[in-house]
Amino acid sequence: MSQPIPVLYEDNHLLVVNKPPNIPVQADSSGDPDMLTMLKDYIREKYDKPGDVFLGLVHRLDRPAGGVMVFARTSKAASRLSDQFRRRTVDKLYRAVVMGETPNTGELNNYLYKDRDKNQVEVVREQHPDAKPASLSFKTLSTKNGLSLVEIELETGRSHQIRVQFAHAGFPLWGDYRYGKQQQPQDRNLALLSFTLRLDHPTKKERMEFSVGMPEREPWEGFL
Repeated sequence: MSQPIPVLYEDNHLLVVNKPPNIPVQADSSGDPDMLTMLKDYIREKYDKPGDVFLGLVHRLDRPAGGVMVFARTSKAASRLSDQFRRRTVDKLYRAVVMGETPNTGELNNYLYKDRDKNQVEVVREQHPDAKPASLSFKTLSTKNGLSLVEIELETGRSHQIRVQFAHAGFPLWGDYRYGKQQQPQDRNLALLSFTLRLDHPTKKERMEFSVGMPEREPWEGFL
């Protein structure tokens, strides 16, 4: 791999990794190295597999975000994991540092519209013809220096959902150049982490949990 990606767990069916921030999940117009290609290279080299390597992409993370991601190493695992994500039986916990002091607990319920040409999401009225409901709950773990560390549980899995909903509520994510209007575009270190994933193993049916630690860099280090 051109850049080492920390592996949290692997077997014949799963590959679970800690995605570094600012790496696209799959190849895009930027031409930058992407997770899918690098992890296929990792499998090819480690197991001396000739030709094309199968690796199933069953969920996504925004390019500037980091944290736990699971990939499927067989088509059967890909189908079963994708079904879990569709049925919302995967527990997804995120952590984020946001601007402002958030309530101790809360829920955000909005309708979102994605402009696919611009890759931009906005909160719209329920009557919008392409509106999709988006819901999440959160609890505040700590506040410091005008920032809050929040833990978020997604009830839906909309594109850019956490970033858009918190910005709309008046608490944009630290380092969000796209939706945090007051921040500068060059600040790409988005403070959004896929902290924990809980899912059923696709063949053993055992419940599994994977977590990562918080990054030791600004702004996370202030909450460690």
